[in-house]
Amino acid sequence: MDVEVAYARPDQQFLLRVAVPEGATPTEAIERSGVLQRFPEIELASASIGIFSHVLKDPQAYRLRAGDRVEIYRPLIIDPKEARARRARKGLGR
Repeated sequence: MDVEVAYARPDQQFLLRVAVPEGATPTEAIERSGVLQRFPEIELASASIGIFSHVLKDPQAYRLRAGDRVEIYRPLIIDPKEARARRARKGLGR
């Protein structure tokens, strides 16, 4: 069955269709995709992984379905609330 593996950085995106066996986990699809070799900064053991924007609490327990998109999320550099506050302060001329 086919699934997609997606990863994005500000400067580059990766999306690849991967064939996996029935019962495969998101981790297996990621390993088959080659994304870990292309982006060595990904630490799979600590990375957040999701399916169609829904973060999985336990990626090893999830069994992929045909057409799933496995997404690898980068850690946040700054808290979104702090980023909005900074933009608001900047816009107010402070």
